[in-house]
Amino acid sequence: MEDIFAPKFEFAFEVRLRFRPLPKVVNMPTGGDRGMVALDGGEFEGPNISGIALPYSGGDFCLFRTDGVLVGDARYMLQEQDGSVFMLNTRAYIWGRSDEVMQKFERIAHGLSTEEVTPDEVYFRTSTMFEAPVGKHDWLAKHVFVGIGRRTQEGNAIRYYKVL
Repeated sequence: MEDIFAPKFEFAFEVRLRFRPLPKVVNMPTGGDRGMVALDGGEFEGPNISGIALPYSGGDFCLFRTDGVLVGDARYMLQEQDGSVFMLNTRAYIWGRSDEVMQKFERIAHGLSTEEVTPDEVYFRTSTMFEAPVGKHDWLAKHVFVGIGRRTQEGNAIRYYKVL
């Protein structure tokens, strides 16, 4: 029997982001560390949309929990080729399928490695919403998106899927 409530997804676009790491607040009384990476730029491309991630338009405020989970809280702007600007708001959970994977993730994040963390090594999932102008791209502001990401040497690469 088909579950009529099961979500369906449609690929929207992939974004490739470059970040500049900033210092962390370490050993917080509430547990974990708080870090921030500033957006240095990037690109996005999909079947019906493409453009750039606007440099210095935001970043990701990451909570490094004591259980090894990184909780991302990112906000930044994308600009479509036609000049339209959108605000991306996302929450993410990132955790390695082994301690070694998260150590590799950290080395890459601090520029100490040229390795890549692949989707099969890490749980990197996002829940994303957009603020977009009325018109051609307002479909972004009318749907929830989920993302599946990977860590690259430059930053993050995330494939976004529209929840239908």
